Amino acid sequence: MTPPRTAIVTGAARGIGAAIAVRLAADGYAVGVIDLEESATADTVGGITEAGGWAVGVGADVSDADAVKAAVATVAKAFGAPTVLVNNAGILRDNLLFKMSDSDWDAVMNVHLRGAFLMSREVQAHQVDAGWGRIVNLSSTSALGNRGQANYAAAKAGLQGFTKTLAIELGRYNVTVNAIAPGFIATDMLRATAERMRIPFEDFLAGAAKEIPVGRVGYPEDVAAAASFFCSEGAAFVSGQVLYVAGGPKA
Repeated sequence: MTPPRTAIVTGAARGIGAAIAVRLAADGYAVGVIDLEESATADTVGGITEAGGWAVGVGADVSDADAVKAAVATVAKAFGAPTVLVNNAGILRDNLLFKMSDSDWDAVMNVHLRGAFLMSREVQAHQVDAGWGRIVNLSSTSALGNRGQANYAAAKAGLQGFTKTLAIELGRYNVTVNAIAPGFIATDMLRATAERMRIPFEDFLAGAAKEIPVGRVGYPEDVAAAASFFCSEGAAFVSGQVLYVAGGPKA
């Protein structure tokens, strides 16, 4: 049996990335599940294959050019040229500006911005050859500014400019490029934030829900639904956009 179109999702071992990988697999894509350690991708890959889908796990540091090249080649060898890319990989190194170290700044920039650049540069060659493609970059409502996140906010804002520029450059090749800016999404990353603040996670979620117009926090599946749309044939005339998946207006 010939695999369907191939997608790559970075940072897909858990949370939003895992939900997007599962959703794209359900949509009919073969999915390259990339995370820092291949072993961490086992649950996502297993869930997809057990449901009858196509998936392969690949370990790669998305900020390393050689690792990115090897990872994309591995996915291409398994399923064929990847024409869908979701740049989701991300880390937090939160701190107030006067406490933020050089390494905290560089680490966040390298994973979010350099990682998206390297992955997009590698995958666009396959998209241009195919005359079709989709790139979805994960930004954040933090792009609008958030205390203690100078590095993260700058990186997520940068991804919005990156998105709009690639949409201009790649549009002629029938490649669309869009960004999703999630708001408060219940993930392990936020659980770690609650622990650092010494607030029970359920209380953390409940407090956040009170500030969201729809009256609840978001879940990874909410973001995955937006990614599914951007990657679909129905989104062929939508490019260079930033969609805030935040339960209410954020800008």
